[in-house]
Amino acid sequence: MLMVYAPRAVTCLDSHILNETLLPCKNTHVNSLNNVSICLGPIRAPCSSILSASSFYWKSRNQLSSTKKWLCQMHDSIPSDDEYRSSRNIAISLFRRYRNVLDRGGGDNLKEFISAGVNAYALGCTDEGLRKELIDMKQSGVEIEAMESYGGSTSLKSKIASGEIDECILWLSIVFITILCTPQPTIVRWSSTPPVSDEERLKWKGFCAVIANAYYLRGMAWLPVKTLQLEQMAVVGQAEEPSVVASRMRLVFSTLEVVSPQWPRV
Repeated sequence: MLMVYAPRAVTCLDSHILNETLLPCKNTHVNSLNNVSICLGPIRAPCSSILSASSFYWKSRNQLSSTKKWLCQMHDSIPSDDEYRSSRNIAISLFRRYRNVLDRGGGDNLKEFISAGVNAYALGCTDEGLRKELIDMKQSGVEIEAMESYGGSTSLKSKIASGEIDECILWLSIVFITILCTPQPTIVRWSSTPPVSDEERLKWKGFCAVIANAYYLRGMAWLPVKTLQLEQMAVVGQAEEPSVVASRMRLVFSTLEVVSPQWPRV
């Protein structure tokens, strides 16, 4: 039985995950999460040949409390068994949820994208591996069906655009890097392969770490956009538009709330 604890906050990417020191780290005590255990089952994995998303669930050690399903659990109506049987299915699942956020707004839709990204991370997927799956489908002319709306179904399908692939995978990379900024091991990854490319890691590790600092050390749920624009200027020499930076920040904070909640849910 693997035990997962979250007793501390980490202000940068842990070096033992990416096999190198990325930023100077500082640890501080925060409110600990309930101890949880991961129960594993013998189901084949699509990305790392180790684990399937349908083969694990999160269970509280305290038998007096109800079973926790706050990590790596998709919406009850989602056929997760099929969605995680191959890397292509995982890519399709992420892409559909990415489009769903654009079409219907964030909130719960964004949390669904993040949850799918968390599962992809745990299964050992990489951003470039899933990018390749989407590119292959685009070149083959595959059309992706839109997600079902509440209370009804849809048959709308559309082809994949190159710009959509780039932005979807960027979102996924930010989710992966944000997970690496959390107290370890918040999410167990069943692969030794780094989840993100060196280029994306170098570009976004500081951005995500600044937000993780604010979340864990100061209990913040938002930062001035200008602060993050200055971080982008320091790393890549230019900053994105304020609205774009704000959306990236929301993605990071939302990921932290999914994988490492700090406050009781109302």
